[in-house]
Amino acid sequence: MITNEEKLAIVSQHIKNLELNKFNLELSLIEENAKLDPEQDNITPIETDIDDVVAKITALTVELNKIPR
Repeated sequence: MITNEEKLAIVSQHIKNLELNKFNLELSLIEENAKLDPEQDNITPIETDIDDVVAKITALTVELNKIPR
């Protein structure tokens, strides 16, 4: 059986990984926007990916708050 402390650690690690992914995507967006001629076809998918990551972080944060401490 997984303890609540272990559950907290696992969910927290998932959130951290998502935060790292989000930061990486934000850097990709900065790089694309830094081009002399940024391509919207490259920007839109990055923005969509960032939105998806934010939604996942939100969902996992809700789950994290459900775990008894």
